[in-house]
Amino acid sequence: MKFHVITLFPEMFDSYLGESILGRAIKEKKTSVSFVNPRKFVSGKYRKVWPDGNISAQVDERPYAGGPGMVMMAEPIIKAVESVTKKLSKNKKAKILTINFVPSAEKFTTEVAKKISKKYTDLILICGRYEGIDARVDKILKTTKYSVGDYVLTGGEIPAMILIDSLSRQIEGVLGNFDSREEERVSSSEVYTRPEVLIHNKKKYKVPSVLLSGNHKEIEDWKKWTNSKK
Repeated sequence: MKFHVITLFPEMFDSYLGESILGRAIKEKKTSVSFVNPRKFVSGKYRKVWPDGNISAQVDERPYAGGPGMVMMAEPIIKAVESVTKKLSKNKKAKILTINFVPSAEKFTTEVAKKISKKYTDLILICGRYEGIDARVDKILKTTKYSVGDYVLTGGEIPAMILIDSLSRQIEGVLGNFDSREEERVSSSEVYTRPEVLIHNKKKYKVPSVLLSGNHKEIEDWKKWTNSKK
């Protein structure tokens, strides 16, 4: 699976994608992440060349009917996405899904990640900013909208990272052992490691005895019980 991120701030991804499991997966070409900046597609009065040679490209405008903040204009985003789909159209096997992030949309879950990973080869992730994106982007590009939670973020970059991380786990070879995915086995909201007894402020905190018992059925039952306490 390949990810194509439409963002004003591609540098935000450098650290997250360069380390640990994702960094290794990209290095080993198990997956790939590319970026397209909508500013490259700004034209007309919104693009200015200054005397010192610097170029400024405005991607936002005031919302119609008033209101606080600015809205990302449709044209730069549409052109950015179309620059990706044009390249992908050369591959007849490519199955493309374009995603926009909206707090009120369907929740992105592990089950959603599994379905997407089985159906698509390329994901285009649109990262909005400011007060949002001109609604005509969704209509023209026929985007699929997802939410990563009931809260508002300053941009779509963090949701994009969440999707990249979650979906990359569904790619065989990304994890050392594909069957070791937490979502494929009973996991617990409580996990423990050494030492068996932790002393803090003269008080002892012990690992639950069931985890030391070696009784796999009781351990699985305990994990289910801890999850039921959520």
